Amino acid sequence: MSENRQPALIPKDQLPPETAEKSPPLTSDASIQAALGLFEIHMRDEGFALNTVKAFASDIRLLGKFLGIGQPVGEIGTKNLNDFMHWLLYDRGVPCSPKSYARRVTTLKVFFSWLHKAGVLANNPAIEVIQRTVKSPLPTLPTEADIEKALTITQAIRTQAKPDARPHLLLTLLLQTGIKKSEAMNLVPNHIDRDAPGGPLLFVRYANPRLRNKERKLYLEPAWLDVLDEYLAQYEPPDTLFTCTARNLEYVLRDVGDEAGLKRGLLSFENLRWISALRDHKANVEPDEIRQKLGLSKITWRETKRKLEKLAKPESRE
Repeated sequence: MSENRQPALIPKDQLPPETAEKSPPLTSDASIQAALGLFEIHMRDEGFALNTVKAFASDIRLLGKFLGIGQPVGEIGTKNLNDFMHWLLYDRGVPCSPKSYARRVTTLKVFFSWLHKAGVLANNPAIEVIQRTVKSPLPTLPTEADIEKALTITQAIRTQAKPDARPHLLLTLLLQTGIKKSEAMNLVPNHIDRDAPGGPLLFVRYANPRLRNKERKLYLEPAWLDVLDEYLAQYEPPDTLFTCTARNLEYVLRDVGDEAGLKRGLLSFENLRWISALRDHKANVEPDEIRQKLGLSKITWRETKRKLEKLAKPESRE
């Protein structure tokens, strides 16, 4: 065998026998499009979340649009990648939010690191891709007075002629725990420990092994269990706690906000997550406790902590 021949993308001795002969070699001459196909398989095999697979693949297709989808991966250098990121920010004609920008840098680093570690590329051109600090603006949050109005509405719905505990259950759950929409949708009743020694606990769990580091225990106010019991009796959920779609839960918050006379969009999962963290911050809860409560990495927490500190200043909420 020629010494100049590029090694296979995945060594045959690392593959099951039935797939070893079916995996085509990938060399530095392979196009972005060819590499992307195998990259998607790699991500799925590694247990990447479905949304991550879709987002990363979309980002690489954008790179292909910029450089040409047939561009050999071995001919892509750091300057090409920095030019691509500049194009996304300033020349594409489509807004690139700070969150999207940061994710796309991550995509490049993961994609080219994978190619490098697999032996397809001698060097990783994404190592020195410029990570610009693009700070997102502070969120516009409801005030405590707004929250009280919303709670008044949910309490009224809870005790109306045809009572419905769901709006109050949802609103108070988010205010107490700060969990994300996806985490709320995955809750099941047995994730709640009513008899924990220090008070009721909510266990946030993840089925994906890659996300196990986000699992955590969150304290609940004992009185919340009364609302939970009302809800369980009314809805009798067969599996997950919330029997509707995520979109329907968004509508629940929207309708409560409308009834309370709040600006549309002010009462949202994301804003209530911020309010929960902000309340803890103002109560002088240890920063790392807030970070763990939100399930954030130490890197992501830096920006979140900076925003909380600014949001806590009275002038930032005027």
